[in-house]
Amino acid sequence: MRSGSSKKVLVTGGAGFIGSHVVDRLLADGHDVLVFDNMTSGKMEFIAHHLNEPHFKFINGDMLQPDQIYKACNDVEQVFHLAANPDVRIGSSNTRMHFDQNILATYNLLDAMQKQHVLEIAFTSSSTIYGEANIIPTPENYGPLMPISMYGASKLACEAMITAYCHTFDMRSWIFRFANIIGDRGTHGIIVDFIHKLKKDPFHLEILGDGKQSKSYLHVRECVDAMMSVVEKGNEQVNIINIGSEDVISATRIGEIVAEEMRLSPEFVYTGGSQGWKGDVPKMMLSIERLKVLGWKPAMGSEDNVRGTVRSLLRAVE
Repeated sequence: MRSGSSKKVLVTGGAGFIGSHVVDRLLADGHDVLVFDNMTSGKMEFIAHHLNEPHFKFINGDMLQPDQIYKACNDVEQVFHLAANPDVRIGSSNTRMHFDQNILATYNLLDAMQKQHVLEIAFTSSSTIYGEANIIPTPENYGPLMPISMYGASKLACEAMITAYCHTFDMRSWIFRFANIIGDRGTHGIIVDFIHKLKKDPFHLEILGDGKQSKSYLHVRECVDAMMSVVEKGNEQVNIINIGSEDVISATRIGEIVAEEMRLSPEFVYTGGSQGWKGDVPKMMLSIERLKVLGWKPAMGSEDNVRGTVRSLLRAVE
């Protein structure tokens, strides 16, 4: 049954890892959902179970084509903007990628929203906007913000444009600064990398850096639940909220868990240095006190989230 509060919601990047889980939740909550995705990292299998539903529509579109995103915003009441190039590492070899696919794409969306009178946007930002923070857990009011990756810089630029549009055109936004989000349908990141490496060579596992990098990991279903809670309860014009777990896990420990779940005993080989790659932030944990004030907190810690994710990803390829 559809409630009177149901909305027509546009989800950019809705065929991607996190985006497809957002789509699942929005449809379950009774909304009409339009997915706009160019399928560069999205997968049709993630949304295939919705294709014949009357309240779901899919557009294979390019956010770098302003006319396409303008048409998609017609009659939309709310946007969940997840479309982005998620590969942090690519910024050191292709400096244009994150500018086009993150910054320019977001500008095109905001311009279309303003022209089509769409006043609400939920945006998935990133912990990488904080750079190498010297306050951990890192609160939302930490500054100055000095990202060390092109990806982090692009997300910060998107945040700035969204806040400017909100104040200029009386829009409302919810900006989510994510820790590492993992879970079923994951297509990239350390867990996926380790699984692929061990399938190729069960006797050795290359770990980038010194393996001591410590970061927090949250399961995607908890992430989506937190997002929906914030959109419901965050009533500022611009709501900036960290979303993550309350603990950390090291890269080496993740390697151990992946090996355990694959029933392997590989030799760990480290590439050296505190960073896994140029732009890698070795230590990251976000303060989620503001999230908890809004009434939401995670049910699981990083290690349980990692182990559960390893198991679901391994089941998916059996």
